[in-house]
Amino acid sequence: MLFALKGVSNRAFYRWIANNFKHLFPRLPHRTRLLRLIDGHRRLIDVFMAKPSLIGVIDTYGIELIHRRREGRSKRQIGRKGISNQRWIVGGKLCLLHNHLNTSLMESVTRWLFFADEGFAKADWFPTNLRLCRRGEWNSRMLVETTLSMLTLDFKKVMHRRWSFFKTRVGFTMALFNLLVQWDGVSIHENGIVHLSIAQFSL
Repeated sequence: MLFALKGVSNRAFYRWIANNFKHLFPRLPHRTRLLRLIDGHRRLIDVFMAKPSLIGVIDTYGIELIHRRREGRSKRQIGRKGISNQRWIVGGKLCLLHNHLNTSLMESVTRWLFFADEGFAKADWFPTNLRLCRRGEWNSRMLVETTLSMLTLDFKKVMHRRWSFFKTRVGFTMALFNLLVQWDGVSIHENGIVHLSIAQFSL
């Protein structure tokens, strides 16, 4: 979670933790081994994900892995070219489900009734628990937009070269978000509006 919070490159993160917190981690392994050890704890992510609820909202978030000009230069390239927020990227997309308090990863939830914008309309994809909303319809969906806008942890572009590391980074970022928004309790207005904030944890 510290890696997700710091939100920098692998080398920069290792320098930061080695220079500032070596007293807390006296047996800190080498950088490359540290990342493999972090990846080995991916199974713990589910502990911090949202529990299934009756209704959720869904949206996607494009994450760039390499510059567009570098596409196809390596046989080990991960990610594909696609459009995210009206621009081309080579990377992956986080598909995020949100209930009234927490986030969850799309691959771990199958039984929610969830609401999405019309961008989720696909010619050959008709899940029975998906409801598409037109612009201005059921504005409570904006809660997931607020969540995605708060992911300012240098999360729009990451440098991972293996899918397992990429999935770990995505998972621990979601786990960190769920932890931070409930650090001091979740504020819910009398009309049902949920107020989310993680600004006080910005480094």
